[in-house]
Amino acid sequence: MIKDKESFKAKYLETFERVESNPLELANCWEKYHALVTLVKELTNAIWVSTIKSNIKKDKRRVYYLSMEFMIGKMLSYHLMNLGIENIVREGLADLNVSYDELLHQDEEAPLGNGGLGRLAACYLDSMAHEKEAGCGFGFGIRYKYGLFNQKIVDGYQVEIPDPWLKDGYLWETIKPDQMVTVKFKGHVRTEMAGDRLVFIHENYEPVLAIPHDIFISGYRNMARVNYLRLYSAEPAEQEFDLLSFNRGEFAKAAAYRAEVEAISSILYPGDQNEAGSELRLRQEYFLSAASMGDTISYYKTIYGSLDKFAQRVAFHINDTHPAVSIPELMRILIDEEGMGWEEAWEITVNVFSYTNHTILPEALERWPVEQFRALLPRIFMIIEEIDRRFRLEVSRQFPGDDDLLRQTAIIAGGWIHMAHLAVVGSYSVNGVSQIHSKILKEKVLGAFYRIAPEKFHNITNGVSHRRFLHHANPPLSDLISQAIGRGWLDQATELKQLLPFTRDPGFLEQLAQAKHQNKEQLVKFIHERQGVKIDPASIFDIQVKRLHAYKRQILNVLKIMDLYNGLKEGKTILPTTFIFGGKASSGYQLAKAVIKLIHSVAQIVNNDSQVKDFMRVVFLENFNVSLGEIVYPAADISEQISTASMEASGTGNMKFMFNGAITLGSRDGANLEIAEAVGDEHIALFGLTADQVIGLYDSCRYRAWDEYSSTPRLKRVVDQLVNGFIEKSYDFHILYDSLLRDNDQFFVLKDFYPYVQAWERLNRKYADQEKWLHSALHNIAKAGIFSSDRAIKEYDCLIWNNR
Repeated sequence: MIKDKESFKAKYLETFERVESNPLELANCWEKYHALVTLVKELTNAIWVSTIKSNIKKDKRRVYYLSMEFMIGKMLSYHLMNLGIENIVREGLADLNVSYDELLHQDEEAPLGNGGLGRLAACYLDSMAHEKEAGCGFGFGIRYKYGLFNQKIVDGYQVEIPDPWLKDGYLWETIKPDQMVTVKFKGHVRTEMAGDRLVFIHENYEPVLAIPHDIFISGYRNMARVNYLRLYSAEPAEQEFDLLSFNRGEFAKAAAYRAEVEAISSILYPGDQNEAGSELRLRQEYFLSAASMGDTISYYKTIYGSLDKFAQRVAFHINDTHPAVSIPELMRILIDEEGMGWEEAWEITVNVFSYTNHTILPEALERWPVEQFRALLPRIFMIIEEIDRRFRLEVSRQFPGDDDLLRQTAIIAGGWIHMAHLAVVGSYSVNGVSQIHSKILKEKVLGAFYRIAPEKFHNITNGVSHRRFLHHANPPLSDLISQAIGRGWLDQATELKQLLPFTRDPGFLEQLAQAKHQNKEQLVKFIHERQGVKIDPASIFDIQVKRLHAYKRQILNVLKIMDLYNGLKEGKTILPTTFIFGGKASSGYQLAKAVIKLIHSVAQIVNNDSQVKDFMRVVFLENFNVSLGEIVYPAADISEQISTASMEASGTGNMKFMFNGAITLGSRDGANLEIAEAVGDEHIALFGLTADQVIGLYDSCRYRAWDEYSSTPRLKRVVDQLVNGFIEKSYDFHILYDSLLRDNDQFFVLKDFYPYVQAWERLNRKYADQEKWLHSALHNIAKAGIFSSDRAIKEYDCLIWNNR
């Protein structure tokens, strides 16, 4: 192991000579980077070998975390931080005339997600590798060739550009072709008797090879454990052709097959507005599920020889509804390949799966047309039919004559397969991700299932990696904290509460202000270099960065900015504020893309108006990702968390900002409520409807957006400005105007507008008293420890994964 600068230099030079063809003096930056990555992978591989031996010896349950997204960020500095040698490497490379910072620029971010779901999964892998007492945790995902997309802004419009992040390979991965799994689509299923057993034989299927690529996940200062994230790429199975008789039609068929296969791991979340896109989405979900189940079974049998104690040693966790098809896939393997009967297979299945629901939005609960599903996955459909049949019988036995309960819990109904229902029925645990979200699941969305099996339901509030998003992303603040209370908070985030006495220390608060200013200067420099926009680091940085969606209500923020602009034009004043946005809209989501255009159109007006530009600026950060987030979160003064109450299951951006001392301006939604409970009303600004009030308005159908619009002059003015030519004559914002009025403001933007503006104005005034502001900022940091992903993983380990 590397212990000092000299041992690093010797090891690096030895590695360089072994893997590169040039002497170090003649090498380019990429070759130097390649050698360093190779060295780091060898260090982590040594720990991994030890981890395998320890896992087998301890016989502790292995957790496999299935997710369609993993936003792991850049890996070089992350691994060096966890290994505890980043400063040694920096200094050693400098002795060799190699710039560590230049090597960091070579590091590629894997674009395998679009928001909180994927970053949460990555935070959990980080904490599973760190927590010594938790079970070993491994991620299963898809190796998307182009990820989501690179976002370019052209004349204010979002343009989606393929992200060829794999064009030069990805050095952090290791391919494992010997562990590939064959996934079967289409074909037909016939049955026959084998002795006294009915067996199912899948014929004429389309084979797809799932090729594993492993990425090591190291734990902070945990030399006893390295886990991995396994990503599968889809490749066509080899086909034999008689070249003499091979005709043009066969060639076209083979080419179509190859294209169809490669599309599976091509892009994240293909548009599902048409049947072809919908089928591809289903292919992706089954591909991940089948590869994960087949891989795990194969590995288990290699280690233990049989499936004995499988349910005691293995846990599968479904990160949202997408991988729910894993449940019938495991049943298929146990019955069709391992020869088990239904009861034995089901007993294993319902004792290995747990399910986290991340949203109550109907479209995210997922359902598939029966005919489409049956044609693509004929054997899986048969198993789901049988799961549904048996579950209905059990419900009828427990609740005789309750037809409403049967209807509300059916897996197959009305020509659709309801995947969230399948996930609940096939799992031993179901959890929400904030207290209010779990309450809504139990009382509304999954209330019928809660009535049947209340013991299944839990709450585990989300958490984020404070080591990445505070320690790694914010060195000035991290160093200040460690100087005050030591470094124990890096292992136990709740030790941040030791900062509370410093909230009344003027000298410490001044140092806190200096750290914030340093981070703001870094963001100012980034924005000017990348986008040519100059902003004032002395202004309030009011930031909303998250994927674009109507329920996240970026439009509410923009309407507030328009209202403030109108006030400034009439002679009102505010403390100088820079409003910063970032996030991507799904390529087919026209309303969200219109909001991006609106942000840029408003920015064009505000930033070029000499009367107001000293008071406010508006900036949209192009192509927001994890790496950019690590610059943004430390610089924020105000954290905009303004989703419609009941809609944002938890949120994690709110936690990242909180760890960095931003004050939350939030709706009464998700984890905002738990942040408020932790810090107290003095140190947060909540506003607007409660979740119960929102649900009540939906249920009663009493809400009339027109009444809000017509009775609030300031609101009416900004809504009218969307379409009266005030903003931009060349773009028609009627899609937004209509969503607020004609479509009756589904997400209560108009209802919450005035309370939101009032809450923002209170924060703006509070910022004038810097001692009071800094007191609140430090209070937020001190109370943030409970929102670490370490805490969440401990709760999953104790309440769910190792509670069977």
